[in-house]
Amino acid sequence: ALVYASRAYECALVGRLPDQVSIELPHLGRLTFEVLHILGFDSIRKRMSVVVRHPLTNEINVYTKGADSVIMDLLLPCSSDDARNRHQKKIRSKTQRFLNLYAADGLRTLCIAKKVLSNEDYSCWLKSHIEAEASIENREELLFQSASRLETNLHLLGATGIEDRLQDGVPETITNLRKAGLQIWVLTGDKQETAINIAYACKLLDHDEEIITLNADSVEMCTVMLEQHLNFVESKFYSETTENFLQKTKGEFTPFSVSSSLSQPNLGLVIDGKTLAYALDKGLEDKFLSLARRCRSVLCCRSTPIQKGMVVKLIRDKLKTMTLAIGDGANDVSMIQVADIGVGISGPEGMQAVMASDFAVPKFRYLEKLLLVHGHWCYSRLANMVLYFFYKNAMFVALLFWYQFYCGFSGSSMIDQWYLIFFNLMFSSLPQLIVGVLDKDVPAETLIAMPQLYTSGQKMEEYQPHMFWMNMIDALYQSLVCFFIPYFIYYNSDVDMFSWGTPIITAALFTIILHLAIETKTWTWLHVSSCSFSIALFFIVALIYNISCPICYPPSNPYWTMEKLMGEPVFYLTCLISPVVALLPRFLYRILQGTLFPTQLQLGRQLSRLPPGSHHQLLNKWANKRDTNSQIYQNTGYFPESPYFITSGFSRTCNHDNPTELSQQKEELSQMPKPGCSTDLNTIVSPLGAQFCDENGHLSIANDKSEASLGFQKSAFDLEPTLVNVDDTGQWSSRVDGSDFSLFNWVSSTILFKSIRSDLPSFSGSLRNRRQDSITLGSCHSQDFKGLTEQNSSCFQEQAKTSSGDCLKTESLETTIL
Repeated sequence: ALVYASRAYECALVGRLPDQVSIELPHLGRLTFEVLHILGFDSIRKRMSVVVRHPLTNEINVYTKGADSVIMDLLLPCSSDDARNRHQKKIRSKTQRFLNLYAADGLRTLCIAKKVLSNEDYSCWLKSHIEAEASIENREELLFQSASRLETNLHLLGATGIEDRLQDGVPETITNLRKAGLQIWVLTGDKQETAINIAYACKLLDHDEEIITLNADSVEMCTVMLEQHLNFVESKFYSETTENFLQKTKGEFTPFSVSSSLSQPNLGLVIDGKTLAYALDKGLEDKFLSLARRCRSVLCCRSTPIQKGMVVKLIRDKLKTMTLAIGDGANDVSMIQVADIGVGISGPEGMQAVMASDFAVPKFRYLEKLLLVHGHWCYSRLANMVLYFFYKNAMFVALLFWYQFYCGFSGSSMIDQWYLIFFNLMFSSLPQLIVGVLDKDVPAETLIAMPQLYTSGQKMEEYQPHMFWMNMIDALYQSLVCFFIPYFIYYNSDVDMFSWGTPIITAALFTIILHLAIETKTWTWLHVSSCSFSIALFFIVALIYNISCPICYPPSNPYWTMEKLMGEPVFYLTCLISPVVALLPRFLYRILQGTLFPTQLQLGRQLSRLPPGSHHQLLNKWANKRDTNSQIYQNTGYFPESPYFITSGFSRTCNHDNPTELSQQKEELSQMPKPGCSTDLNTIVSPLGAQFCDENGHLSIANDKSEASLGFQKSAFDLEPTLVNVDDTGQWSSRVDGSDFSLFNWVSSTILFKSIRSDLPSFSGSLRNRRQDSITLGSCHSQDFKGLTEQNSSCFQEQAKTSSGDCLKTESLETTIL
């Protein structure tokens, strides 16, 4: 942007050498400046400088550009006695007003200043600077001090405001990631006003949120502010006192959940770089993290690269949670490397972040598919494959274990040694590899449309201890079936050991492959081919091996064993009955569980099997309902153990296609549909700004400076969709009309789509999902906005305790953290 602006004013760079630079200027023509020194950008100094010799005046000039908050403090002090100084002071104040306006519009601001050095001053500085460059110990510190000595008593030249436009899909991506259960922190180097305005533009902060701002000048002040805000949050939004909370958690950051009968805080935290440095101190980091974890969003402004890494490390170590950091610049390398998962955005900022990251994406919006689709698929595949690997090996080894009871625990085997070698290596390896790589439990379209399905991974629904032990029990049962059915079939017969062991391993192979088929969610020609190939390979190897080994392992010779068995009907009967009996319990369990107590993922899979018209109709209707009343979902609480999503800053996700219109955001705020008086526990109560409902049904917003009253006609009873607990599986009505039962009606009658069932004419009313745990919330009125603290406290207590009167019946939910 600065290069284009310079070109527009007929200023152009025409040549650049290591020790000189040529510039084309209007009315002056081409000028060649001698470059004496370049003092690079430093995240602590937040500025850079260049020392040049002017070709016309032969003066030594120092040009400095950097953050406005830094440059303005380095300007030459001016007194009010001199007319020239008064003029400079007036220019500075006017420039500062423009900088504030630029920041309010979400622009990134820079200041440019100049200093003229005499030959004596330059020689003195050059001597110390050369010593700093040649120093071996504390070289970085000496260079920092040398640059700081030069960049003083500057003369202000001007200021710039650059608009960084958000990429397409940034607000939608942040919204969907929140619905998926991720808590979002933004660590940016922008100044506070710019960062806040961009945060509103990208939907990180909402206008109905109560913003907690931490700007402290000392450690003591930071301590007081943290304690005050912690006491306020705990007293207003939680029934537990601080002492009870610390007693339950024993002073540690352990997972907790808030009762559904309490008001849920809708808070945002904004902290600047200086205060963040104080908050990251060993004595305050626990308090800072305790406050930040209770906020819906956290915005850290003027953060240095070191601070970004420290914040990520603090979250990862204290909360014992999974962290993801995403950035596009060199300043983000530190936090990308510290986070559990690092994502780099390739773009004009360079490739440093990409080179240090685990994954690379070209645009920010692709992170949604990376996490919600590929992240979910990866977790599901890994969880299922780990369970399957343990099951398969336990089941196969148990066959040999049962035989030890009949051979005096001699360690011998009834299965040929080559079968034991090739079983895991060739016969059963390919199908599980295909499933582990290609299986998709829910289609990508459904995962994007329903981000809350991502929470299954956060709750470890696919891999839990009881699932492991159930698989082990199932493996033992299947091994018993595959061992004793052939045992009793061939009991008192004259077959040798290998003629009895070959049907056992054949039945075991069929059972293991069919077990994998039951657990497979997506079938392609590769899945079918791999299963068929494994079975065919087993018989081919067995036939070739048995016909080519006439004198192996006497007296039990495998010669012609498979050929004889394949000519006997009892062999086929054994291979048919054993897998059926072994897999019948698991097959029945999957049918009953998926029909009577389906999980969210199973409902998503069933939704994908609907006809295309019904599928898109249901998804679109559900998405519209979610978007219309997204404010309800944003007021829910959070689980601290949920993954944390940390991004480096808004300006690093910008292009020039979609402008950020902050005025439009303000208009949306004034036109935003608000719930009526019965918003109750979702109302934010704070000394800084409060919302109350009076007896006329008006929502009043009060703060320390002004009061406003907005009237709404929409009844709170019309708020949809109803919040549901993702842990609930639903209770089904015992009366089901067979003529009305279909896959479309069954899926639409579940909890996931209960809220929009009444809006679709094709839905049936015979199959309904019931909710048992409903609570009654009382309404609270306020006539006077004076003494907000006392009134808010009494209003909250009345809402939490009242169970009759003018009330709104709403469904309870267990709070989840994003």
